[in-house]
Amino acid sequence: MDRQRMLVIGARGFLGTYTVKAAQNAGAFQVIRGDRFKAGSEPVEGTEAVELDIANAASVNQAFAEARPDCVLLLAAVSDIDRCEASPDMAFAINAHGAEHVAKACARSNACLLLTSSAAVFDGNRHSYNEDDAPSPISVYGKSKLWAEQAVMSILPSAIVLRFALVLGFARRRGTNAMLDTLLTKWQAGQPVAFSTQEDRNPIDAATLSKIMLRLIADRELSGIYHAGASDTLTRHELGLRLAARAGVSSKLVQPQHEAPPGRAPRGRHHFLLTDKLQSVCSIQTGNSEQVIERCFA
Repeated sequence: MDRQRMLVIGARGFLGTYTVKAAQNAGAFQVIRGDRFKAGSEPVEGTEAVELDIANAASVNQAFAEARPDCVLLLAAVSDIDRCEASPDMAFAINAHGAEHVAKACARSNACLLLTSSAAVFDGNRHSYNEDDAPSPISVYGKSKLWAEQAVMSILPSAIVLRFALVLGFARRRGTNAMLDTLLTKWQAGQPVAFSTQEDRNPIDAATLSKIMLRLIADRELSGIYHAGASDTLTRHELGLRLAARAGVSSKLVQPQHEAPPGRAPRGRHHFLLTDKLQSVCSIQTGNSEQVIERCFA
């Protein structure tokens, strides 16, 4: 049986490197890595590569002509919430209109699509959210991701949107925005890090999230919005304490932050994404936050 041709857009990013590896291990996909800069990228055995700038419709169309994908994982986005708040035009060009370009290319080529999205589409005023709750983003980042969701589902009703609140893991290549690498670098230098006591999230590890995405995209019967995350929620400060303990770092380097610093983009207080819908179609279990953390270090 021929393997499906899977285009992973954002393959060199933090989550993308995990996803490419998981797809190779699954054996059911011929992986095509899509990234803005093909030249100079590290070769990955058993994969192809195409240059692709999602903010440029012509670039997207050219990449699709070269890749000829059966399925597409759209992971590329500007996920720095403060950067998006400072540069809304850039955020919408990439996160929103970029997703639109990819959805149109998928519709023309009959390729199935999975878009990664965020709990930031909610305002965080409720304790928990399921897929039927009305979005109400309060940041530019959240608004750009909601715009992307709505555009994708309008253009390609068969698409899958997968939301999550916080992804943990160590980077598999330099230059990615992996939170754990940043934390350990600071802690090992004796530098304390402040964590909000006012924001709670249900995290998921990158390795498990990648497997879930592959499971969903492989089933042509699935479509719509799904939530992924741990079965429980932690404040960012509680998470910092647990990460420090697991890393063998003094808890004195984990400082509570009771108020948001000046100039910071707004964040929702509660981003606990309920996962009952995902669990009804996917046998891969995320477990609780402690298990998520342990998988990161394992």
